Amino acid sequence: MKTHDFDAKFDDGDDITPVLDLSRARRPNDATRRVNVDFPAWVVDGLDREARHLGVTRQSLIKIWIADRLGK
Repeated sequence: MKTHDFDAKFDDGDDITPVLDLSRARRPNDATRRVNVDFPAWVVDGLDREARHLGVTRQSLIKIWIADRLGK
């Protein structure tokens, strides 16, 4: 497919995913880095209660809340 044909499909709102090679696609700044945080027991208990309520892990809950607070 020529570049101008690709651009025209994209500009027209057509689905261009069939012509993309997504096998090497990566999200920018998506590398993980480990961070350790110490919480008092009452905070961990509250996190566990909320995580159970939402049906997610404690770690997922913390990630969701921090990402939401950072506006990501």
